[in-house]
Amino acid sequence: MNRPTGSRAAPRARIVLVHGIRTSATMWRRQLAALGAHGLDVVAVDLPGHGARIGGAFSVDEAMTIIDEALNPTDAPTEHTATPRLLVGLSLGGYLAIEFAARHPDRLDGLVAASCGTLPRGPALDAYRTIAAAIARLPDRGRWLNDTIAETFLGRESAADIIAGGVALDVMDPALTAVGELDPRGALARVQVPIWFVNGRLDHFRLQERTLLQAASDARLVIVPGATHLVSLTRPDDFTAIVLGAVAELDRRAAARRRATAEPRRIGAARA
Repeated sequence: MNRPTGSRAAPRARIVLVHGIRTSATMWRRQLAALGAHGLDVVAVDLPGHGARIGGAFSVDEAMTIIDEALNPTDAPTEHTATPRLLVGLSLGGYLAIEFAARHPDRLDGLVAASCGTLPRGPALDAYRTIAAAIARLPDRGRWLNDTIAETFLGRESAADIIAGGVALDVMDPALTAVGELDPRGALARVQVPIWFVNGRLDHFRLQERTLLQAASDARLVIVPGATHLVSLTRPDDFTAIVLGAVAELDRRAAARRRATAEPRRIGAARA
């Protein structure tokens, strides 16, 4: 896991960042720095078969365990136990974040699901898997193509962030197969925390964003102008601002719950 260094004082929120397919925790470098500077306890994880775990098998269940351990660390200081927990996932990480929120409604307080506005099934998924299989048959398994596309469309700095943790060239088919077995729409109906859907206006994975939005009971959709699929990299400051806004909303809700809990006690004390 990657996290910025800082004090052990109780943070305003604990944030876990979950990367997209083939990338790693290093893609969140700018968010780690910016959110950490706001006094937030922020950590980026490597999914199975990615980053520090390259070479391992991908599985949804292991991904759930990795996310939970980051959101709810057993060694957290006592003063951190009431800290709001925000899960942020992009693309593959977004689908997994939705699944985690549905499976473990009491293990987080808010969810940012970015760049996952298409149901991962049917012809679109089949086409993606076919392209991935063709790329994997290249002599270098597609590494040159991956790096060139990243630098062309993201710029040298963002491309370096993606590549720094390694490129998981062998994980495409197992990860796509596993995600294709998920039911994001059904999962969203079970999510009990507020959701922020975040998509770049130029993202090609926005096909069913309204369908997914309507499946959730407490959600809002944020469209980032000029951003492509990797919205946190193409518009890092805008993305960070959205996460900070989510933290502020979780703070307001937590304060409202504390007031609602304290009011009956205050009234009871006054009558006594």
